[in-house]
Amino acid sequence: MMIVRPLLRRGVCLTAHPDGCAERVRRDIARAAAAPSAAGPSVALVVGSSSGLGLAARIYAAFGCGAATVGVYRGRPATPQRTGTAGWYNARAVRAELDRAGLWASDVVGDAFADDTKRRVIAALRTAPGPVDLVIHSLAAARRTDPVTGRTHHSTIAAVGRPYTELSYDVTDGSVRRVTLPAASPQQIAETVSVMGGDDWQRWIEALDAAGVLAPHVRTVAFTYVGPAFLARSYRLGTLGVAKRHVERTAARLHATLAPRGGAAYAAAASALITPASAVIPIQSLYTVLLTGALAERGPVRDPLDQARDLFAALAGSPACDDAGRIRLDGADLDPAVQATVRQRWTSVTSDNVADLGGDEYRARLLAAYGFGIPGIDYHRPVDPMRFSFAPAAAATSSPFSEED
Repeated sequence: MMIVRPLLRRGVCLTAHPDGCAERVRRDIARAAAAPSAAGPSVALVVGSSSGLGLAARIYAAFGCGAATVGVYRGRPATPQRTGTAGWYNARAVRAELDRAGLWASDVVGDAFADDTKRRVIAALRTAPGPVDLVIHSLAAARRTDPVTGRTHHSTIAAVGRPYTELSYDVTDGSVRRVTLPAASPQQIAETVSVMGGDDWQRWIEALDAAGVLAPHVRTVAFTYVGPAFLARSYRLGTLGVAKRHVERTAARLHATLAPRGGAAYAAAASALITPASAVIPIQSLYTVLLTGALAERGPVRDPLDQARDLFAALAGSPACDDAGRIRLDGADLDPAVQATVRQRWTSVTSDNVADLGGDEYRARLLAAYGFGIPGIDYHRPVDPMRFSFAPAAAATSSPFSEED
């Protein structure tokens, strides 16, 4: 037993609270169940289902649509001396609630880039109550081992062409300071595309199709990001943006394959959400702080579950796409009035005033993603970090749980 406190380093929380993560999951499940959709998927596969948009998509598919779900994730389990990752606790808490609700579910724990993981998912899907009619690919990774060459590629957050210097926010100490993104080499750009581009998404769809587990009308979605023009060099025109444009081209290729039989593939342009993955992106962190403050003044700040609900609503019919074929989920972010506020505050933000301009809200929401600051949780009480470090009891409606890290 231990008392778990947040330990932030460079935008990452090195600890997670098992009870806080479980309670946050339960609250999201209640929100999903309170706003159901009658036009959702029957069987959904979510690759990268333990945090952020992937976690929210699985929750909404299951508890908002009543779908059978397969979640693919990889997290660090707890030990008696160390907490597990937030993703580990989130995924296990979701599985416990799925079993409690009697919803068919299967979890495959492993490297989503590996062919063996794809084979295990296919085996699980052969026991599902029907073919897969929704595949969501939601991965943010630092590295990927190519299953064909065996080579490990590393993603790099960098500028393209020349270095780029701008303001950034450090959530660890609440400071605002200038940072410089170095210029990426051609090899770094290529490796970032290998990790964060659409190659793995395409391999998943091809493997599932070859195995015969996809419904003819299957829809598949991967996430991209556009963001504001004034910070384009920090993301859209940087290494991550090159990778996301590859995702968008992959969506077009997959759509051409799936559309003749009634299926579809989309890249969905997400909002600047506060997630463990987004918090480590320099410069974008300050943008998200100021955006959060601007949005909070106009109404509730939308989170990954809200974004998942928007996505499922778009998929319920024929999604309205932009000229690049993307589903746009970022309309609130890019509203001209909101952007004008962010631009104005960008010129005056400092370490002294950033907390009032959105920094406090940003920090609270980021820590909540790790299970901290959740109402109703006693953070002074010792907890068992191993609470979710075992497979939940198999329910009659579920297939065997695969535990592997």
